Amino acid sequence: MDKKSIIGFVLIGLILFAFSWYNNRQYSKQQAAQLEESRIRDSIERAEAFKAAAQAYPDADSTEIERILAEMAESGQAEVVYDEEASAEPALYKSDFLNAAAADATEDIIFLENDKVKVGISTKGAQVAEVLIKDYYKYDSTALYLVDTRRNSSFDIELDAGQYINTMDFNYRVASVNAHSVSMRLYFDENSYIENLYTLSEDDFFVNMDLHFVGMDEYIPRSAYAFKISWAWDVPRLEKGYDNEKNYSSVAFRYADNDNIKEISMRKDGGSESLAGQTQWVAFKQQFFSSILVAEDNFSSGDVGGHTYADGNPDKYLMHDAAVLNVEYGDKSADFVKSFKFFFVPNHYPVLKSYDMKFDKLLPLGGWLVGSINKFILIPVFNWLHKSISSYGLIILILTIMLKLVISPFTYKSYASTAKMRVLKPEVEKINERYPKEADAMKRQQATMDLYKRAGVSTLGGCLPLLFQFPLLYAMFRFFPSSFELRQQPFLWAEDLSCYDSILDFGFKIPLYGNHISLFALLMGISMWAYSKMSFDSNNATSQQMPGMKFMSVWAMPIFMTCLCNNFSAGLSYYYLLSNLITIGQNFAIRKWFIDEDKLYAQLKQKADSKEAPKKSRFQQRLEEAYKIQQQQQKNQRK
Repeated sequence: MDKKSIIGFVLIGLILFAFSWYNNRQYSKQQAAQLEESRIRDSIERAEAFKAAAQAYPDADSTEIERILAEMAESGQAEVVYDEEASAEPALYKSDFLNAAAADATEDIIFLENDKVKVGISTKGAQVAEVLIKDYYKYDSTALYLVDTRRNSSFDIELDAGQYINTMDFNYRVASVNAHSVSMRLYFDENSYIENLYTLSEDDFFVNMDLHFVGMDEYIPRSAYAFKISWAWDVPRLEKGYDNEKNYSSVAFRYADNDNIKEISMRKDGGSESLAGQTQWVAFKQQFFSSILVAEDNFSSGDVGGHTYADGNPDKYLMHDAAVLNVEYGDKSADFVKSFKFFFVPNHYPVLKSYDMKFDKLLPLGGWLVGSINKFILIPVFNWLHKSISSYGLIILILTIMLKLVISPFTYKSYASTAKMRVLKPEVEKINERYPKEADAMKRQQATMDLYKRAGVSTLGGCLPLLFQFPLLYAMFRFFPSSFELRQQPFLWAEDLSCYDSILDFGFKIPLYGNHISLFALLMGISMWAYSKMSFDSNNATSQQMPGMKFMSVWAMPIFMTCLCNNFSAGLSYYYLLSNLITIGQNFAIRKWFIDEDKLYAQLKQKADSKEAPKKSRFQQRLEEAYKIQQQQQKNQRK
């Protein structure tokens, strides 16, 4: 057997060994997954069986129910069947106090109120039943309720107290009440109860909720390590534009050891996610308002999610959000407290930032660079201008002028670079006449680059200054739609700068455009077309060489931006309109008073004709090398 055969057999053996090892590993993973799935399924079935047995034997404690289930399993008896129709009747509990609280259908709502919010606390489940944000209104000028009188929110605590209970099934007793706090209790006996103490902040947007467990060590099993909070909310529509409000709404949460947050966006109709660690807070966020639940000792685990409602649904809901959150007891004793906070707050950057819990991350201000521009430049300047100017339309005008002045050196440099290339057009045409054949394209390109080099013209000189403006332009794109300051602020024909300004409603929806005409978006598109056309008309050489680019810039982009901004914030379209008009004015002024193209041509021509050979750039060197290779290949083909 030769050496090659031995190597071949060895390789075949290695391949077979690797294939066998991989298959065994995959099989082991599959078996482990099936075992885990079976374990979860068994746990769910056992929990359901335990719950059914608890309903069937209301007087039995946890230990006795476990014994009953074990005896049934040994005897092969069928599982306990829970009659759902019977469940509609009031459940029986071990405690007469609980039975009385479950049977009492009387519900009272106690209102806590300050200058910013009015919060209604229901005795049914001791939950938040109404939330009114003062001094703000919905798009139809009605009062702004986050949780309204239709009871679109539910808040339930589920715990094992010898038998599983849900606090929403009980009517609490009011223990004490004053202007800013209310205490409600769910008694298990004369000395054991769960107390929900709500305390409204004196002049702020949050409510403290303390869960006080008194004497509950007699009822909560030692093996129970956590209780469950279920919070669900049908979020009402508050703004005029459905798509815009949906796109800026989400379910968000923040892990305790992370400065950033995670969001489930409603842009694509929602989703769900499991919490993978200690979580400080969960938020149901709309475009301009948020409801946030904060746990002092964090949530240990849970699931959050949401989905949107269709536009035009009769209840005028935007989305349904839900969170199921586990809270560990920690050290249980005869008297212990678990503390939480509800925030019903406008998404206003200074307000969110003031709580120092990373709530400001809820605002879509962009990443590190763009977010920094918004946080440290645009928002402070915006608020500084508002101290002396009440009209936000004028503030946007002044802000745009200020920004244009800041970037005017880049604008001048970009225009000057384009002007240099434009005035050298006659020299470029001479080169084209010298090398008219397609085979000389490389040589023609090399001669053109040499001309630009000798004249001191950079082909990227008109593009690079624009790159420095992009972060600022994108910062404005992120700032205006999320700017709480613009909400319901009128200007000219626009009733609300935070929403689209409709001058004509169609009554039907045009794909990619909408069901209306936004005048600011239309004017912005026209100004963009005028600026692009002026730029290409002033540079015939460029427009002739790249007709496709001319169509994209002069026609396609203005049409695209008009359709895009038709449903966006009127403030954003207004800013882009002003920006285009000011840029047109700057270019006109630069051409008329700052750059004499005849003198510029003479200077460049003199410099290009200088006998001093310019130092070749790396690009020119590579271009020459490519040209030499092309020439050599052509010679070889002739042979």
